[in-house]
Amino acid sequence: MINLLPPEIKNGYRYARRNVALRRWAVICLVTLIGLGGLATYGLLSLHQSTTRYNNQIAASQKLFKQEDFAGTQAQVKNISSSFKLVVKVLSQEVLFSELLKQIAGVIPANSNLTGLDINQTQGGIDIVANATDYNTASQVQVNLADPANKIFSKADIVNITCNSENAINPRYPCIVNLRALFATNNPFLFINSKETSP
Repeated sequence: MINLLPPEIKNGYRYARRNVALRRWAVICLVTLIGLGGLATYGLLSLHQSTTRYNNQIAASQKLFKQEDFAGTQAQVKNISSSFKLVVKVLSQEVLFSELLKQIAGVIPANSNLTGLDINQTQGGIDIVANATDYNTASQVQVNLADPANKIFSKADIVNITCNSENAINPRYPCIVNLRALFATNNPFLFINSKETSP
């Protein structure tokens, strides 16, 4: 088909078609921008609401924390824990003297007797004084107490042995032996160990 319209009208139609296409693209771009703006606004509002909600939760938690006095409770728990550790430490050094005396009396050799005990709380040991009829018996006291089969002491050392029949309080036992002994860690004569080994 041959278009016999004058060139001015042809150009007018051509520009009119272009204007319609441009208007359509302008509307599409405008709708897209409005949609993107709506999405951005929704995102900002959601972010603001989430921030406000989390701030409220933090404020409520801090208020509860102050009301319940968690810091004070935690300090009390630490204090109780420290006290309990101190009690365990003290009890671990407490000696059951009735049991200890029976055991020591059982291992003291004949011709000797126990005359004194002195507990050294700082070192977990004990100072022992015994009388004996002679020097050999006095040294046998140390050998018997240091024997690991007795489960009383991990070691027992002689501090000194003095034999003087003239100045002895009891002439039958002229020798005095001073010993320093260290309790064995698993001996049943400490309060803590006795509880652990009891059925």
